[in-house]
Amino acid sequence: MKFYTAKTPKLVKWLAPSLIWEFSVSEKSIYLTFDDGPIPEVTPWVIEQLSKVNAKATFFCIGDNVEKYPEIFKQLIREGHAIGNHTQHHVNGWRTSNTSYIQNVDKAEKTFSNLIDSKKNSKPYLFRPPYGKITPSQIKRLTKLDYKIIMWDVLSADFDTTINSEKCLENVIKNTKKGSIVVFHDSLKAFEKLQFTLPKVLQHFNKLGYEFKKITI
Repeated sequence: MKFYTAKTPKLVKWLAPSLIWEFSVSEKSIYLTFDDGPIPEVTPWVIEQLSKVNAKATFFCIGDNVEKYPEIFKQLIREGHAIGNHTQHHVNGWRTSNTSYIQNVDKAEKTFSNLIDSKKNSKPYLFRPPYGKITPSQIKRLTKLDYKIIMWDVLSADFDTTINSEKCLENVIKNTKKGSIVVFHDSLKAFEKLQFTLPKVLQHFNKLGYEFKKITI
């Protein structure tokens, strides 16, 4: 059963105003984000597609994957993309104690810092909760630790095995506007839909004069 919407409702954004759902609509800019990587089967392909239109994006990385594939993580940095924290082990905030959750976030940040020295002083940190599930107390604690919690305006649903690639593309094309934060996944589960959707999204909005930007706060 579907428990998400491709376009984040205004009510949800209103109920959680401290979270970042979208950016200014004054410029023709779109903020593509990729969750759950890096992995060798998908992330380098994503980087290649982005480079074709000089697009920059934000990758919310799982610390455990960064430890396994440090060279791909370093490639993201070299290519000028932004890095965000997606916890060390992709933990669900609704099912995890506050202490364990913060420790898992911190472990991922240390994993990043061990590979990229400049990351140690890169504040505020970007963070996206796995599954989009996070409690008010976890939000409060992360905010005190200098994290900016990045949610989304548009969900491609590339992870959803019950929809086809055409529907995934429609989710993005139909709902994306100036300032939208769009979620994709550089994961094996999402790769089939991502291969179909991402090049078409890049081509479509590039022709319309949009710029693909990484998140900088």
